Amino acid sequence: MKLLSADGPPSYPIIGCLLSFYKNRYRLLDWYTYLLSVSPTQTIVVERLGARRTIVTANPANVEHMLKTNFSNFPKGKPFTEILGDLLGCGIFNVDGELWNMQRKLASHEFSTKSLREFVVKTLQEEVENRLIPLLEEAADGEKVLDLQDMLRRFAFDIVCRVSLGTDPFGLDLSLPLPPLVKAFDAASEIRHASVLEIIQNKKRFLENDQERKQDNDLLSRFLSAGHDEEVIRDMVISFIMAGRDTTSAAMTWLFWLLSKHQSSEEMIVDEVETLLNKEWTTCGARTASSLNQSGGSSKPVGLGNGGATMKTVSPYKFPVFQAGPRVCLGKEMSVYTDEVRGGFRSEAVRGETGCRGAAYFVPLLTAHMAGGLKVMVKRRR
Repeated sequence: MKLLSADGPPSYPIIGCLLSFYKNRYRLLDWYTYLLSVSPTQTIVVERLGARRTIVTANPANVEHMLKTNFSNFPKGKPFTEILGDLLGCGIFNVDGELWNMQRKLASHEFSTKSLREFVVKTLQEEVENRLIPLLEEAADGEKVLDLQDMLRRFAFDIVCRVSLGTDPFGLDLSLPLPPLVKAFDAASEIRHASVLEIIQNKKRFLENDQERKQDNDLLSRFLSAGHDEEVIRDMVISFIMAGRDTTSAAMTWLFWLLSKHQSSEEMIVDEVETLLNKEWTTCGARTASSLNQSGGSSKPVGLGNGGATMKTVSPYKFPVFQAGPRVCLGKEMSVYTDEVRGGFRSEAVRGETGCRGAAYFVPLLTAHMAGGLKVMVKRRR
């Protein structure tokens, strides 16, 4: 007996929706999106043999209730924290209650400082001008095929390590072997923790031996100078690195894939970037940001504003890509700015022709990377 419901996929006694889940296992996000779109309440219940009963919602009222109005009643919970405990430890993304509150206050203070924002801008400008653009131009001149997703992950890793740890992994230098820190973040959590802890201890000794040196601007130096425990700092820094590397690179990969399917949208961004470059390169482009706000699914990336490039504020409970409420992403402005500059410079200097002729698929993990990467042939703009 099959049970049909508007509140979820077709289910059967005992096995639940196991058959539908297995059939759609390679397109889970698209499947969930479809189910939510046909649900009158924008909320579905997913029950299958061998898994926890899951409620998925896209209803803004429900999202606001959980993330803001009744925030204290919806913690991460043990099912989540136990799975990611070996990876994130007691980092800010994996804790609740007082431990979360303490880390949140500490990180909020550091992210709000003018000196950190200026350091991010300086680091980003150096990385784009001295590494990213030369790498793309070299690929264009040599007619090389690049995995854009891999390149963007390397770029993001360089940025986040320089900002968080004050160390440069040189991920975009393809002539060098992958540095130990990069390998560690793709290997076991034990190696990962040891690698970061070694950097923390070295930085601590450096600061202790050079008392007259002006405090460095990276987050690690700030946390150490405040006298926090090494293991607490380790877990916080690992969380920031994971967030800074994987999320932005995934978002940009999907944005460039969408732009390759909608050339008119790409040309709008190019036109705006060229206009802005005639003024000041640090100016943020509204169309670029708007495209970033829609870089998922199969929708055409267009501005969210009414007429031209005027930005329209979208409720974080309708579009919670940066979370919302007390857990809203601390690095939101940094992330959007990084992606605007990265997308803008790439669009202005070179263009990429993707080799992805068919459908592209999300990898259903913590961050929605593209299965198989995004192979592109880079060409100079004429």
